[in-house]
Amino acid sequence: MAQRKKRTWLWRAARVAAAAAFAFVCWEALTWPRVAALSHRIPETTAFIERWKTGQRAAGKSDTPDWRWVPYTAISPHLKRAVLVSEDIDFFGHQGFEVVEIETALKDAFDEQKIPRGASTITQQVAKNLWLSPSRNPLRKVKEAILTWQLERSLDKKRILEIYLDVAEFGPGIYGAEAASRRYFGKSAAELGEREAAQLAACLPNPGLWHPGGRSSVAVRRTERILGRMAKAQFLWKEI
Repeated sequence: MAQRKKRTWLWRAARVAAAAAFAFVCWEALTWPRVAALSHRIPETTAFIERWKTGQRAAGKSDTPDWRWVPYTAISPHLKRAVLVSEDIDFFGHQGFEVVEIETALKDAFDEQKIPRGASTITQQVAKNLWLSPSRNPLRKVKEAILTWQLERSLDKKRILEIYLDVAEFGPGIYGAEAASRRYFGKSAAELGEREAAQLAACLPNPGLWHPGGRSSVAVRRTERILGRMAKAQFLWKEI
C-alpha cells in the first residue's frame, strides 16, 4: 500500500512538473523578443533603463533618463574604435562569442585588482542590455546565448554596434553616446575626439563611478590604456 501511494505521489509530482515546464515554455515563446525587428526599428526602451526607472521611482526621484538615439553615421569613429578596443576588439571577426574576451577580462582583473568588466562580447551585452538582467544565473545565461545567436543572424555588425552605442549606460541615468557626449563634453557624439572617446569607453564597465564627470583614478588609467590600444589597432579604421 505504501509503495502504491509513493508511486501515485511521484506520478502526480511528475505531471505537475511537466505542466509547469510546458507553461514556462509557452510563456517564454509568447514574450520572447522580436529580435529581427531591430534591423529597422529603434527599441522603445531597454531592460536596464526600466530597472533604473524603477529604482528612481522607489527613491521618489525623476525617472526620465537622458537618452538620445542617433544613427551609426552620427557617432564618432573614435568612439567606435575606443569601445571596440576596450570591450570587444574582435567584434567584426567573431559570431557573437569570443574566448579571447575571457582572457582579456582576467588580465584586466589582475592589473586593476578587481573585475573591471565581464567577458561578454558586444553582441552579448546588447542582448543583456535590451532584454535581460545583470544576474548571472544559468537560465539568464542560456537566454543571453540564444538572443546573441539571433542578433548575429538577424542584424549586420554595424547595426549591432550602433544599438550598443545607443543603449549603453555612460553614467547614472545617461544612456547612449549622444546623451553622454552632450552631458560631459557639450558636443554631439559625431564631434568626439580620441581622448573624449577613450574617456567614455573607460566608464562602460562601471558607469556609476568611472564616468568622465567623476574623479576615479581607475578611469584615468583605463583611459590611457584604451588610447594606447587605439594607437595600435589601426586595422579597425577599415572595419568601422
